[in-house]
Amino acid sequence: MLANYLIGLREGLEAALVVSILVAYLVKIERRDLLPRIWIGVGLAVLVSLGFGFALFYGPRGLTFEAQETIGGTLSIVAVGFVTWMIFWMARAARSLSGELRGRIDDAVEGPWWGLALVAIFAVGREGLETALFLWSATEAVSRDTNSTWQPLVGAGLGIATAVVLAYLLYRGAISINLSTFFTWTGGFLILVAGGVLSYGVHDLQEAGVLPGLDNLAWDVSDTIDPTTWYATLLKGIFNFSPQTTVLEALVWVLYVVPVMFLFVRGARRRSSPPAPAPVSN
Repeated sequence: MLANYLIGLREGLEAALVVSILVAYLVKIERRDLLPRIWIGVGLAVLVSLGFGFALFYGPRGLTFEAQETIGGTLSIVAVGFVTWMIFWMARAARSLSGELRGRIDDAVEGPWWGLALVAIFAVGREGLETALFLWSATEAVSRDTNSTWQPLVGAGLGIATAVVLAYLLYRGAISINLSTFFTWTGGFLILVAGGVLSYGVHDLQEAGVLPGLDNLAWDVSDTIDPTTWYATLLKGIFNFSPQTTVLEALVWVLYVVPVMFLFVRGARRRSSPPAPAPVSN
């Protein structure tokens, strides 16, 4: 539940911040009459995201086991690609997001009436689709072992609700958050979560027969770590840790997490380091 809460919090805060920036800017330039267009775009983006999530959860149910595993594994890998791009993009854009959105609003105000709605749809819908895909991948991994889908969904829902409250408080000036620091720490944690989702996606493809090595285990600690215990459930829910892990799963996890975490930490250090002083000419 914690991993899904973090996903909902991070993605929800991104979307909520976008909406608050759009609303605040229109209020600042005294164009409150255009606010309904923003809310129309937000509503459409939410509906599209919910529809996409519904299709993911219920679409493959009537297919064969191999087809379900192939689709699940493929979408898990796609989800990891999206969330990895999102982590790096948000880490770079956190400081300049407000200015970029204001420029889009200025262009949309001078265009057709549906321009502002499209700005909101694309800005919020992107986060919604990424959230639906990544949550589906993470939830499938947990529900397969625990036969429960409500806990991950509740965790994600609580994260989104928290994000909405935080964004409102930020909009009202009640609290102040260092967004660069927030997205840096959550980004590092999500890299570990994404590594688990990627590993589980590979396992799905192995079960479908698309990838080899299903019986070639890197380790089997099921005798030591009982999958029914609370700590095993916690490890599974957060990091998709499996007591029985194939060699290919372990290899893929290492090949993803190590270089991605290295690049992410290096980028974070560069952004946090003070700029070099300008040379003084004599």
